[in-house]
Amino acid sequence: MEIIQNNVFENFEESLEAFKHSSKLTTHTNATKLSSQIDILALSRDGLSYLFKKSVELEQAGIFEESVWDDPLKLAAPLVKGTLKAGHPSSSFEILSELRFMAYATGLETSPIVSREFAQEFLEEVLVHNLEFAVNEISEETRMVMSEREIKKAHNLFGFLLTEISLDGVYVKLAEEIRLTCSQRPIMTRKVRDLIRLVDQRFREEQRSFADIPIKPYIDAVYSPSTLTSDRPRLEEYTNRLNGAVAKELEIEADQMGQSINETGLVSSYHAILLRHLITRNNEFVPKALSLNDRGIAEWEKFSDLVTNLIEEVVRPLNSQCIYGLSMMLRMNLFSRRAVRVGLENLRKIKVNSKVEERIAKSIVKTDDSISPLQYLIGGTIKVLGQPLGVGQGNNPTCQSARGISMWSQHAPAKLIDMIMTVATQNNLIMRFENHELESNKLIQGLVEQLDYDLDVVSVVLVQHLDRIYNEMMRRSMGRTDDPHKWVNPSMYGHWVPVSFASCYDYLTNSILDYEGFTRIFFAAFHPGFNENHQIVYPNPIGIFITSNKGDMLGFHAISLLRVDEDPDGEVRAYFLNPNNEGRQDWGQGIKPSVNGKGERYGESSLPFYQLAARTYAYHYNMLDVQLNLSKVLQGEIDQVKNLAKESWGKSYIWNNQTKLW
Repeated sequence: MEIIQNNVFENFEESLEAFKHSSKLTTHTNATKLSSQIDILALSRDGLSYLFKKSVELEQAGIFEESVWDDPLKLAAPLVKGTLKAGHPSSSFEILSELRFMAYATGLETSPIVSREFAQEFLEEVLVHNLEFAVNEISEETRMVMSEREIKKAHNLFGFLLTEISLDGVYVKLAEEIRLTCSQRPIMTRKVRDLIRLVDQRFREEQRSFADIPIKPYIDAVYSPSTLTSDRPRLEEYTNRLNGAVAKELEIEADQMGQSINETGLVSSYHAILLRHLITRNNEFVPKALSLNDRGIAEWEKFSDLVTNLIEEVVRPLNSQCIYGLSMMLRMNLFSRRAVRVGLENLRKIKVNSKVEERIAKSIVKTDDSISPLQYLIGGTIKVLGQPLGVGQGNNPTCQSARGISMWSQHAPAKLIDMIMTVATQNNLIMRFENHELESNKLIQGLVEQLDYDLDVVSVVLVQHLDRIYNEMMRRSMGRTDDPHKWVNPSMYGHWVPVSFASCYDYLTNSILDYEGFTRIFFAAFHPGFNENHQIVYPNPIGIFITSNKGDMLGFHAISLLRVDEDPDGEVRAYFLNPNNEGRQDWGQGIKPSVNGKGERYGESSLPFYQLAARTYAYHYNMLDVQLNLSKVLQGEIDQVKNLAKESWGKSYIWNNQTKLW
C-alpha cells in the first residue's frame, strides 16, 4: 500500500513539474494530466493532506488561470455544491480551490489579496451549504447525480476541513442561514429542513449548547412544535394521543402549532394530523391551528366548507407545508374572490396529463402513495397563492417565468389557477403576442436545456411552457430599435405593466445611452421624495446588472420592484422580489441586499434606493406621471448613482452621453 501511495505522489510531482514548464501549446494537455492526479489524491485523506500543502504552489503555478477559480474573491460559496456535483474535472479543481482557502485560513500560506479572515469566513459558508457531505448523510437527489467516487471525494474534503478549521463560526453561520432563509418564507423548504435535520442529528450528538444560538425554535417547528409532540412520538402514536385528548389539550395543541408556523414559516408533519383531526371533531380550534388573524377568522367562518374539503383532500404529513399557504390565503381573504373559489373547485376535478404527472413526481423527494399528483398540485397551488413572494427559479435560468408566477399569484390569482389547469390537463399553453397565438408545444426550446426539478410543484408544471413562450416573444422582438423587453413584458405579464419603457443599455451597440436621463426618470417615477409620494401599485418588472462582490459585471437578471418606502431608520429603500431564492448576495461597493431587519416583508429583498438604481438597466413607467416630476430630481442623486455604475458594471461598456428620447 505504501508503495502505491508513493507512486501516486511521484506521478503528481512529475505532472506538476511538466505543468510548470509548459509552453502555450502544451499547457492545456499538462493541466489535464495534473487534474487527473488531483482527482486520484482527493480519494484519500493522506492525498488531501498532501494537496493541502501543495495547493498554493499549484495556484501560483497557474493551475486556475483562465478558469472560474482564477480570482478567489469572485467565488460564491453557495455555488460550490453545484460544481462538486458536476464531477471531474470541475470537482477536482473545486476541491483544490477549497484547500487553497484552507491554507490561507490556517496561516500555512499568505496571500496579498485573500486575508486569513476572508478565507475562514468563506470556508465556514461553504461548510454550511454542504453539510450533507460533511456529516456523510447524502440526500437522494445528490446520490442520483453523483457517482460513488465523486461522493467520496466530497466527503473526504469536508471531513478534512472540519478537522483543520475552527467550527465555532460554522454553528453561528448555520443558525443565521436558517433564520434568514426562513425569514424569506420560501415555498421550497427542503434546503432549510436539511440544515435543521443535520444540525439536530450531528451537533446534538456532540452535546453542543444551543443556548447562545437562536436555532431551537426552528428545530422545534419541524420535530416538536407542541406539548403532545415534545418527545417526538411516531405519527401513529400522536394520532392516538389526539384521540384521547380533551378539548383544552386540543386547544393548546392548536395554539402552539399555529404560533410555530407563524414564527418560522415551517410546518411539521404533526400539524397535518392535528388539522385533519380538528376538522372532524373540534373545528372551532382550526383558526388557532392556522394562526389566523381577525380577517382570516372571518374568512374561515364564511368559507369553512370549501376550506374543510381542501384540508380533507390535500393535507397529509408529507404534504403538510401547504398548511402555511392555506393560512396565508385565509388571512389575505382570497376565498372571498369568486373567481378564485371557482378556480379551486374546478382544479379539484381535473385529470392530470400523464407527462405532467411525471414532472410532478420528479419534484417530490419523499413520495407517499396516498398522495396523488393532483393532490400535490392543489397543495402547490395553495402554497403559491398564499406565498406569492416565496416563488423561486431554483437552479434554472428562468427568472422571468418565476417573476411571472409571483406577479399573477399577487394580482391575477384566478388567471394563474386557469393557467395551471390548462397545462396540467393539456401539457400545453397558448399566449397571445401582437395578434399571434404562441403555442408552447410548437415552439423551440427556451433558456432551459434540462430542468432542475428542485422547484415548487406549480413551477415544475408551468415553467418549461412559460420559458418557451417568453423566449419566442424575445426572438420576435429582436432587431427593433429598443430593448425587446419593452414589448415582451406587457404581453407576458399583463395589462398592469406600464407601457412606457426605459433602458440605458443599447444591445445593438453594446453601449450605455443617456444614463443621466435614464436615472432621472427612475427617481421621478419611483422615489417618494420626487414623485409626490405616489406608491407603486403593481409589481414593476425590472432588469438589473448582477455584479460580483468586487462590483464586476456577471450578467443580467429579472426582478420585480414591489414598493419604495422609508425603512425603520428613515432611509428610503427599494423593496423587491429576487426570484433566485438567494436575496443576500454581495454585489460589491457595499451593495448587499437585505432580507430582514430593514422593514422587509416576508419574501422581500431590499436596498437603499440609490443602490438599486445603480444596478438597474431597464424598467417600465408611466410617461404622463413622470413628466411633471423630472425637474425635481436633484443632480447630486444622479451623480451618486452614475459613479457607482461607472465604477462597477459600467467598465464593461462604452458610455454614450447623447440624449435619448425616452
